[in-house]
Order: sequence, then C-alpha cells, then structure tokens
Amino acid sequence: MCRFLIFKGKEPIKLSHLLTRPAHSIINQSFDSRLRLDRRRPINGDGFGVAYYPTDRDLEQDGPCLFKAITPAWNNQNLETLAEKTKSSLVFGHVRASTYGVLSETNCHPFTYHSLTFMHNGGIANFKKIKRRFLSELDDEYFNYIQGSTDSECAFALFLDILHKMGHDPSKKEGNFGDRVLRKALKKTIQKIKYWTQEANKLVKEDEKEEPSLLNFAVTDGDSVVISRYITSKTDEAASLYFSCGSSFKEYAPREYRMERLDRNSDVIMVSSEPITFERCDWTAMNTNSLLTIKNQTILLHPIIDEYYQIDPLYTRDSEIAASKGLMGSIPVAIEQERFVPPLEREGRLSRPVTHAI
Repeated sequence: MCRFLIFKGKEPIKLSHLLTRPAHSIINQSFDSRLRLDRRRPINGDGFGVAYYPTDRDLEQDGPCLFKAITPAWNNQNLETLAEKTKSSLVFGHVRASTYGVLSETNCHPFTYHSLTFMHNGGIANFKKIKRRFLSELDDEYFNYIQGSTDSECAFALFLDILHKMGHDPSKKEGNFGDRVLRKALKKTIQKIKYWTQEANKLVKEDEKEEPSLLNFAVTDGDSVVISRYITSKTDEAASLYFSCGSSFKEYAPREYRMERLDRNSDVIMVSSEPITFERCDWTAMNTNSLLTIKNQTILLHPIIDEYYQIDPLYTRDSEIAASKGLMGSIPVAIEQERFVPPLEREGRLSRPVTHAI
C-alpha cells in the first residue's frame, strides 16, 4: 500500500532532507517499509509524486509545484536532482502501491486543483459498486476534472464538489479557505463515502461484503493542512499515521536525522504514514477515526464522532485488516536495538554511551 509524508515548517527546508537523504525517508520506504507486515507486495513501486508550495509568494498564488512519475521513486534521477535544488515550507510527498487504477501519471498522488492539494492512503471499499454514484453526485466542473481511474482522485473531486456546495470557490488562486472550512468539507467527504459504501453492502450477500474503507486523507490550501485517519469500523484499526513536531529537523550524521526540541515551539511539523526516523520519542501515533489540523504551526486534534467512534479511550482495536494490506505494524526488533550516538559522544566529549529506547 501507499505511504505519504507532509511537512509544514516556519522556514523552508530542502526537499532532499525529507525525500531522499534520511535512511528511512519516504523514498526509501518505497522498497524498505519497516512497518509493513504484508510481504506479498513488499515495495511501493507504482509511481510517486511530490507537491510543494514555492517560497516566492507571487508564485505561490498559482498553487503548488507538482512533480510525478511512474518510475519507482528510488530510481528517478530527476527527483534526486530536484530535491537537492529545491526548498519549500509546505510539502506533500507520496509513493504509490496501486489498488485501483492502472500505472499512469494521472493516477499518481498528490492531486492538485488551483491552490488545493490532496492525497490518500488506503482504499474505498465497494468502489466499483459505488463509482457511478460518485460521478453522478459531481457538478460538471469536478466530473471533468477527473483524468485517472483511482478511487482517490474521485474522492478529491467529491471534496471539491462539497467545498463548492458549501459556498466556497475551489478555483480561487489565493486559497486560504481556513482550517474550519477544510475540516468541515473533509468530514462531509468521509460521511458521504461511508454512507454510499454502507448502502452498497446492503445489496450484496453476507459472505460477499467488502472489508472496511481505509480513508487516510490529507488536504491543504497552501496555508492550513487537514489530515484524517479513519476506517469504517468500530473494532478495526485504521492505516498507520504519525506526527512529529519540534524546533528543527536536523541531520546529525550522514543519513541520520531526528527532531530537535530546543523550546516548546512547533517550528517544524511532520505527518507520515511511517516514521522517517527511528527515534520513538520523535513520533506520536494519531488516534484512529480522528482529524489532525495544522494551523499557524499549531496541531489540533479532533475526534470524528459517528457510529464508528469508540468512547472508551483504552479500547484496543484489531490491526489485522490494516496489517494484511501493508498499512499497519510495529517497529521491528532490529530497529529497537539500534543505538543512537549523540553528537557529544561522536565528538569524544561524552564518555558514557547513551541508548535510546525506540
């Protein structure tokens, strides 16, 4: 299954520090996904994409820059060069393992529409049974926007249609819809997909019912970012999603990174399907069936309260479905035993070895 990464910083960062240099960067996760328990398809080699907002405010008003390719992310020299020469303070990166749709650039994430960027990790259950319903719901503008054949692009078109029907113009160049508007539109998108898949399930036999929909969506207008971690089940775990924040994201040794926290500021915020560092203290797992909002370098968490919401905060969900699709797992023992060497020790100024539990 796919992996995605979101970076939002107070200052721009070179894309290579997110995409290519870290030992467990999103690009390396393409072929070395350590959280993946399903080894039937151990690589995400069905293309990749990166959307980044320019640091020049005049260019930013025209929406994000976008680079996609169907080649495996680890084997694209253009991406390597671009990442070393480009900086941005808002980046969406995605590596794809296809579930719906053929191998083509139009099916690669992220998807963009003027100032808006969208990507998805997971899959919509019963999509073939509800695709006609999806398309009939859309106004012509958003119906004609769809170029590929994925459930994810249809979900974005639905989001755009909902945003339009809420009284907001998705085509405005300056973006700035605000976090509340984006959050409300994303919740409505999830609700419609949930309802349609429930209706489709009623029309099939009990033994033919699809597994739950896994709806990890991410959307931004170039300013605010809203991300969902959601599954249409009250007992199953959603696809993994983690967030991290701190004062800076530093490279202490070649390919070794960690989140630095010199104060309480969140100058750097990252959200990732799988941690891109091996320090457990760097990352916090996002709760299943919730929304994460990044607003002015502040993280807000909101539960999605519906029939799949668990009131008991200590309830343990079953991760079997997400794990079987390569979307859930635990940090391997081999990584837990890795030793982090602090800068002072590397420089010979700290004699006592320090081991960080991960």
